[in-house]
Amino acid sequence: MLKKLSPQFLKYILNTADTPSSLNDKKYDCTSVFFLIYNKAHTPFLLAILKADTPGYAWRNQVALPGGHIDKKDSSPLEAAYRELEEEIGISKKQVAFIGSLGHFQTIHHKEIEVFVGIWEGNSEEIIYDPKEISKVLEIPIEALLKTHISNHFQGHIPNIAKLLYPFEDLVIWGVTARIFHYFFELLLIHLEDDLLKDYPS
Repeated sequence: MLKKLSPQFLKYILNTADTPSSLNDKKYDCTSVFFLIYNKAHTPFLLAILKADTPGYAWRNQVALPGGHIDKKDSSPLEAAYRELEEEIGISKKQVAFIGSLGHFQTIHHKEIEVFVGIWEGNSEEIIYDPKEISKVLEIPIEALLKTHISNHFQGHIPNIAKLLYPFEDLVIWGVTARIFHYFFELLLIHLEDDLLKDYPS
């Protein structure tokens, strides 16, 4: 079983990683999201959202990380991520222990996403959101996604968009969110001890 992920361990893997850099291309709209990890019953979970079924919306019915566009009033991409986090699902800055940046990821819709890792110290019962924008909040056990990553032989390469899929309950995580997950799991596997993987199918 995957043990709880401590802030110290997460900071270590980010500090030693060569995270993807920004393209610095004005054709891309800059956005910021949070990769929020929390430990429940000594097991690490990830907080994600399912976007609402809104016609014409590029992220319609997709699993995403909480966040959004960087506004002129934001002092930094990180502050934009904090602001969006509170606006989208009511999680305040004081509830999140900042770990570091997971890097920049681009979408086919010319958006560049900087992903910030944080440890969430709140309670899922306190989450509030607008159902016009978000269908539901997802609490995803990281170990379940890691098992998929390993059993589907995603290690060591990035599969194409049609194959890089992470099923969860009745949903499928794909696209840029799946690429973010893939990158995080690759970092995680570099540092996990071999005996943590022995129960996973190969």
